[in-house]
Amino acid sequence: MSTIHLHQTTTSTPEQYLAGLTDFGPGRSKLFGNSADDYLEVHDQGRWHADVTEGSGGIWERLHYDWSDPGRVVLTTTDSNLWGGASGHTYTFTRQPDGSTGIDVVVVRDGKNLKGRVLGFVLGSIGRRVLERAFENSVKAIEARSMTARGP
Repeated sequence: MSTIHLHQTTTSTPEQYLAGLTDFGPGRSKLFGNSADDYLEVHDQGRWHADVTEGSGGIWERLHYDWSDPGRVVLTTTDSNLWGGASGHTYTFTRQPDGSTGIDVVVVRDGKNLKGRVLGFVLGSIGRRVLERAFENSVKAIEARSMTARGP
């Protein structure tokens, strides 16, 4: 099992990042490159939760999203072709005095088969940069979306 800790600071508010994180409509892949639109399926969505299957490149997982705590979003893997056990993601938002937002993400990858265990090991070591880059890209995409929504 691999546990990866990531951090970014963004000009987006926690609400803006949450809005992007919980936008399961077409074009999600523009915000989250590891969530291809052809894998995306929303099974259930309420005010503070969603049950969604997403993935890309032959890797998929069904996630239970819980955003009932405004400072934290928990994604729990409920099914996957690779991940099981304690797999998931936890996003924690911290408002900074300068108006920026600190985002901490903990990604847990608990492989449920040989391919998952190998990929989990790779992500936890040399592949960590792939997750960092994907997170950086999502932060930039949500910042751009937030700026467009605000207008000039």
